[in-house]
Amino acid sequence: MSSTRDPHNSSDTSPQRKSHHLDFAKSAQTSEASLNELFDYEPMLSGFPTDDFCFAPLTLGKKTLKAPLWISSMTGGTSAAGPINKNLAKAAGEFGLGLGLGSCRPLLQGDEYFDDFNLRPLIGDGVLFANFGVAQLEQELLKDQAKHLLEVCKRLEVDGLFIHVNPLQEWFQDEGDRWFRSPQEIIKEFTEITAIAMPQLILGIKEVGQGMGAKSLRALLDLPITVIEFAAFGGTNFSLLETLRDKKTNNSNDLNKPNELCYVGHTALEMVRIVNNFIDDKSVKTGDKLFIVSGGIRSFLQGYYLTETLKAPACYGMAKPFLEASQGSYEELAQFVQKELDSLKMAHTFLRPRPLKGE
Repeated sequence: MSSTRDPHNSSDTSPQRKSHHLDFAKSAQTSEASLNELFDYEPMLSGFPTDDFCFAPLTLGKKTLKAPLWISSMTGGTSAAGPINKNLAKAAGEFGLGLGLGSCRPLLQGDEYFDDFNLRPLIGDGVLFANFGVAQLEQELLKDQAKHLLEVCKRLEVDGLFIHVNPLQEWFQDEGDRWFRSPQEIIKEFTEITAIAMPQLILGIKEVGQGMGAKSLRALLDLPITVIEFAAFGGTNFSLLETLRDKKTNNSNDLNKPNELCYVGHTALEMVRIVNNFIDDKSVKTGDKLFIVSGGIRSFLQGYYLTETLKAPACYGMAKPFLEASQGSYEELAQFVQKELDSLKMAHTFLRPRPLKGE
């Protein structure tokens, strides 16, 4: 599978290989029902990808992602976060991936966890984004201290800042925040301050597990932001997570079904369709925005299909698979990333995504 295999130095293992074919033939049977129908498989048009294979460049400010893969925001501010973040930052730097930090809210209170988030020395010239909630934006704006938040970004030497919008998660969280202006209004005010105080900072917006509908996405397209991450329904559901957390914290034996609000939202596929409809509508422009398709993405094949069918510059983001791969040694994480990228190269070479149904 790996592109590093030497095609001119393969030993003859045909007797063993043929024996394996006999041993596993029964287990390798498939049915039409198992066929992935999202792609046309075209084996006649290309040779295998070589080590100098390059993905189409995706630019963010003055930097370029070497692969269309983003390590989505995860964690920070706990004792377990430091080693995880450091491994992920090292991998992002080595493979040229983008990396989003977990919520940097603890850094507004002090420096106790600064080392967990201080990943620039490990990621090198890689693309690194900080992450604050829209609640923190409003709180800092109300105190006329938005520059305090920007100072954190400067100290972390990040390229950009994600603002996450998560009203349902906050609603289900006992200690959750509330805001009483629309995020659209809050973010617009913040962008005006940022344009003066830190104009080089790239701004991105994301939900955190349920995605956004057409009207919210259209509102984002009208804002002076560069990155939109879907964080769609289908991955970690933070509203559901908070209800489970609440039961554990309060020793609740309530076995009733979680609140139905946990199950509203929009999938990544649905959000791709929404953005494509905007692009087809000549009155709506995506400009120079980059889309990160995330939320339930578990492999290169899902990511490849969704980013290739989206009619705008895009990469795909994953959190859970990276989190699982980062639990062991760095070598194990690096092997996971290498396998993901090698498989993605094969997909780019031999698979052609079929159009979305209805397009």
